[in-house]
Amino acid sequence: MDLSVPEAGDPAQAAPAAVPAGAGRRARLLLVGIAAASVLLDQVTKQLTVAQLVDAEPVRLLGGALYLVHTTNSGAAFSLGSSYTWVFPLVAFAVIGWIGWMALRLRSTLWAVALGLVLGGATGNLVDRLAREPGPFRGAVVDMISVFAPDGSVFPVFNLADSSLVMGVLLAVWLELTGRRRDGTRATSRPTQAERGG
Repeated sequence: MDLSVPEAGDPAQAAPAAVPAGAGRRARLLLVGIAAASVLLDQVTKQLTVAQLVDAEPVRLLGGALYLVHTTNSGAAFSLGSSYTWVFPLVAFAVIGWIGWMALRLRSTLWAVALGLVLGGATGNLVDRLAREPGPFRGAVVDMISVFAPDGSVFPVFNLADSSLVMGVLLAVWLELTGRRRDGTRATSRPTQAERGG
């Protein structure tokens, strides 16, 4: 009978960390909550922009580091790809569907935050594309944040949905690079006993 004790820290023998019961439900609720808050803030700021800044002078903030302006674009985030307006709603629907599928096995709080931000950003701009002029799938997105210049000459004018989307993607990339899985476990790159020369 082999009574040897596995070496401490050996990933081949170590049991995976347990995920707390109910973690999946909490993660999904967090995802939905963050997405809903992102969409709400995005749409409120867009309505205020349309109500207050159309044909108005840019509002200068933080000594000129930030300007509030009214502009629209038919492209993607940061006004990219404005010749393919009809494509972006389809991409947004695909992203929303993918996140919904991922949520079925979601257990990680950090992944819930990342996916919630992406979902909120994609949905916020999708609302514009479906509801604003000139019509469904061709609607122009309202942008209002310009940095270092009032006309977007330094950096493209953007909105809160763009910011939410970018922050979510950056967080997701960091989670992937650090081995944090969507099911709440964490990948390990520790060497095996053979690699350690044992």
